[in-house]
Amino acid sequence: MRITQRAEKIEPFYVMEVGKAASELAAQVAHTDKPMIFVNIGEPDFTAPPLVQEAAQRAIHSGATQYTQATGMHALRERISAWYASRFGVQVPARRIVLTAGASAALQLACLALIEAGDEVLMPDPSYPCNRHFVAAADGTARLIACTPQERFQLTADKVQAAWSPHTRGVLLASPSNPTGTSIHPDELRRIHQVVSARGGVTMIDEIYLGLSHDATFGRTALEIDDQIISINSFSKYFNMTGWRLGWMVVPDSLVTVVENLAQHLYICPSTVSQRAALACFEPDSISEYERRRAEFKARRDYFIPALRSLGFEVPVEPDGAFYVYADCSKIESKLGVMPNSSASAGGSWDFCFEMMRRAHVAITPGRDFGHDSTHKFVRFSTASSMQDLHTAIARMREALA
Repeated sequence: MRITQRAEKIEPFYVMEVGKAASELAAQVAHTDKPMIFVNIGEPDFTAPPLVQEAAQRAIHSGATQYTQATGMHALRERISAWYASRFGVQVPARRIVLTAGASAALQLACLALIEAGDEVLMPDPSYPCNRHFVAAADGTARLIACTPQERFQLTADKVQAAWSPHTRGVLLASPSNPTGTSIHPDELRRIHQVVSARGGVTMIDEIYLGLSHDATFGRTALEIDDQIISINSFSKYFNMTGWRLGWMVVPDSLVTVVENLAQHLYICPSTVSQRAALACFEPDSISEYERRRAEFKARRDYFIPALRSLGFEVPVEPDGAFYVYADCSKIESKLGVMPNSSASAGGSWDFCFEMMRRAHVAITPGRDFGHDSTHKFVRFSTASSMQDLHTAIARMREALA
């Protein structure tokens, strides 16, 4: 069977490949005194709070499960609009909010609406791998720009300006970022958008971890800058609804109908049950619970980073949001018999993660997925697991590295 060149360009999602290997080993050691500890996948250990679950059950029992319009329920778009106003002090009209089948669908819609074959989109290296493949699926090219710890592993206006070419369509950013948990300073983001806008480009920003910011300096939405910025968000992370597959995007007025037409053909509408459940996310009791959980994520970060450093990992930039730690393991990998490497596919952090999985039964994500610049030195930890699991992971890694 002939496969399209578009499909062949899509690399495996190595985060999931490592996860499969970890799950296979986990099944073998499940009944031992050392079951697998997962600090590799960015999925909160919290589930949807009670009011959200109850709203979903009511929708199912009452039969309120028919299609909605492609842009989603107006009532939920209004709730999100009100959340922007109360949480960030930004007025975002409900008409510009489009509900989607997860943030992934929102990114796909944005890329299909704005990227032509041959267009380049500038992205930081390191960055979330799926985002560059959404660009590739629209026949564009993701151009990764190496970003340093001094730049918080984020693009700067100077780098965007220097990298801009006749083929550049715009930028795709993430703040806070996966894998680094770092955000772009609002002043720098404003300068980036000015560079992009002056060249007729588009600024797309993934803000799915915005609700999990731990620093008021960075916990601000890009939508305060300009109504031409395209923001992607999700109910998966802050709202703890990963498997419900519900997200949203905020787009300029001129793009709403374009995105709606695409969504009608691609998936009809987002899950109706998920939408009705998500209405309860914004109830005061739910918000209080989400804020309690956000404080717990911060406490996990504040424990885990010093503990990692005590093992010899280097964490060059402290994450200000999300639940990730991007750590350099190059100075300790030899303790596991791992040799340095010059490529991402052998030795270095790739082998380090598999050795740690085998010896300590701790699953970690190697840097291979996240770009090309020094990613063979880095691993990504997720602190979305329980505090107990994080303590156990540190203890086991300490023993393995000894």
